[in-house]
Amino acid sequence: MKKLGLVLAFVLALAATGFAQSNGLLIDSFEVTISGGPEGTVDFGAGNGSAVTVSAVTDQVYVYSGKQSLKVDYDAVEGGYMWVARGFNLDAKNSSWDVKSENINWKEYNALAFYVYGSGSKAKAAFDIKDAGNEIFRYLFEDNFKGWKQIVCPFSDFIARSDWQSDIADKNDTIDFPLKSYQFEHLQPAKGALYFDEVEVIKK
Repeated sequence: MKKLGLVLAFVLALAATGFAQSNGLLIDSFEVTISGGPEGTVDFGAGNGSAVTVSAVTDQVYVYSGKQSLKVDYDAVEGGYMWVARGFNLDAKNSSWDVKSENINWKEYNALAFYVYGSGSKAKAAFDIKDAGNEIFRYLFEDNFKGWKQIVCPFSDFIARSDWQSDIADKNDTIDFPLKSYQFEHLQPAKGALYFDEVEVIKK
């Protein structure tokens, strides 16, 4: 009877895992060589006195899954700006996700989610997405936790950026799919490091 109970528990655990996975699609795992520049895998930069660098971290304390995570060291000063982006049609030619955006059935999902290793710094950060019309939408989160936490960003909670949009953005205040890219930006004034892993689209 005890053995049967263990088998049943194992089967239920597998079923639960399968159900959880069916609600999400992993689009970016950071299991690539992390590099910048025109041939890089991450499109990042900063200006007006702010600074940002990215690197791969293999210390398992700072890895949520797989072999590595993305570390972002940042120094955000008043009046400065920065970005750390992955996706398509970016200046870094090899920054595409693990899954092509046009192959995602976006109608099946209503949120984006990612894992962050926080330090409890209280620093504020933005998670931006660029839609099919080149319009940028923003979701804000705060480093008010320690260790790994999943940040869930419902599409309905994204707000079109009012501080900056490119000249070619359609600016219709509507998220048009498929998405082209996402980016992280730490808001000033703040200095430190955050670790990112597993970006996925989910059904919340």
